[in-house]
Amino acid sequence: MFSGGPGRISLTHRVGVSLSFIGIGILIGLMVDAGMNWLPFSQAISEQNLSQRVALQLPSTEPSFAAVAKQVTPVVVNISTTRVIKNPGLQSPFEQDPFFRYFGDDFFRQFQIPRQRREQSLGSGVIVRADGYILTNNHVVEKASEIKVLLSDKQTFQGKIIGTDPKTDLAIVKIETKNLPTIPWADSDKLQVGDYVLAVGNPFGLNQTVTMGIVSAVGRANVGIADYEDFIQTDAAINPGNSGGALVNIRGELVGINTAIFSQSGGYMGIGFAIPSNMTKSVMDSLLKTGKVSRGWLGVTTQELTPALAKEFGLRDIEGTLVTDVMEDSPAKKAGLQPRDVIVSYDGRPTENPGHLRNMVASTPLGKTVIVKLIRDKRTLEAEIKVTELPKDLASTGGDIESSGSLEGTVFEGVEVKDLTPDLARDMGYSSSEKGVVITNVESGSPADDAGLAQGDMILELNKERIRTVSDYSRAVAKLKKDQAVLLWLNRQGRRIFLSISPPAG
Repeated sequence: MFSGGPGRISLTHRVGVSLSFIGIGILIGLMVDAGMNWLPFSQAISEQNLSQRVALQLPSTEPSFAAVAKQVTPVVVNISTTRVIKNPGLQSPFEQDPFFRYFGDDFFRQFQIPRQRREQSLGSGVIVRADGYILTNNHVVEKASEIKVLLSDKQTFQGKIIGTDPKTDLAIVKIETKNLPTIPWADSDKLQVGDYVLAVGNPFGLNQTVTMGIVSAVGRANVGIADYEDFIQTDAAINPGNSGGALVNIRGELVGINTAIFSQSGGYMGIGFAIPSNMTKSVMDSLLKTGKVSRGWLGVTTQELTPALAKEFGLRDIEGTLVTDVMEDSPAKKAGLQPRDVIVSYDGRPTENPGHLRNMVASTPLGKTVIVKLIRDKRTLEAEIKVTELPKDLASTGGDIESSGSLEGTVFEGVEVKDLTPDLARDMGYSSSEKGVVITNVESGSPADDAGLAQGDMILELNKERIRTVSDYSRAVAKLKKDQAVLLWLNRQGRRIFLSISPPAG
């Protein structure tokens, strides 16, 4: 050990003091850092270690979107079509004007309108079979005189339409080649709101574009795009040119065919629609097997069950589909179904709304016997119905009322009716052979107007009483109390519906 004279400190002592100060500084720093997080020092170290252990233990089971995109993009193709648009009518807008006849034929030639023009458009398609079968939208290839298919490897083929189904907006195109990549199918019925999905297509001609989003809704109907609608709604960016492309889940399985967008600008606004894979596969299999789409048929007309209608029928909830009419000599008629029945399940699956029921029936194999569970007069019944093919033809003297009772204060205040005469029938679109009472006016803001009763509606029943004439109507209305709601069975331009009207407040 080194030593010195008085007043000197040994080297060993100075080193020890320095190390002590360094240690104290480190300790204070850690305590300050822990204090910045509003945690005691020991707890901060403990939670830091815990978070590290948890991060190491959590498995990473979700596949990479990049891997899914790499797997899916080769099966999505670019489809370009050419249509020949014919312009009927005159060759020149001046041709029939006598004044211009004096200028001769040479004058007209410079103003001639072409008899036809060529129009080109772009879309997408999904390879569904290795031997060249491609699924796309009907509107992508409709009326096309020429179809070109561009693969991901830049090969180009002439396409031929194998089959189309405008009612679902689907089509199958064939190209002559082999050993193409394909995509596995998913069960779209298992798709849930919030699931991740990828949309793959060729928006604005930009090939192999992939966008990501979630499922915003399922079972969307009454959108006005096709006759049979059961759309998947997604916020994955879909734009013009995406039509016919693939909507896939995070496992790279096909869950839908992108078909339309909701837009006020013509571009992406966060709402896109895809035809679910289950409906798509059913239509595709039918087209490939028979060259057409054969759809199942029960022979009923239905409507949405509202809370007001559920109350009228004594139901506790609004689950199910209300039967408004049963066609003669139909499977439903033979099975004993009646108007006012509420179908709650079909072939073991709940019926969420009329569109959902219609789609399930349409996709049922012809000749299959299904169990339909229904509620009639508050009793639960079951009916066995043998599904048949949808018929081709379905593919597509009175005066003003003088009621004996006052209408004021009742649900019919502000409603005017007449017996259906041949002239009224012609004006309102009914058959001249039909008889009944037709609504000629509904006062704006009246209880009937608020409930949806409209001019032209024909009353068939009022509170289950058959209405054939204005006299029948007058007697039924006279029985009503001022605070009594009514249930109407109506013929609205050939469609049977139920309507519940509540009494005015106060």
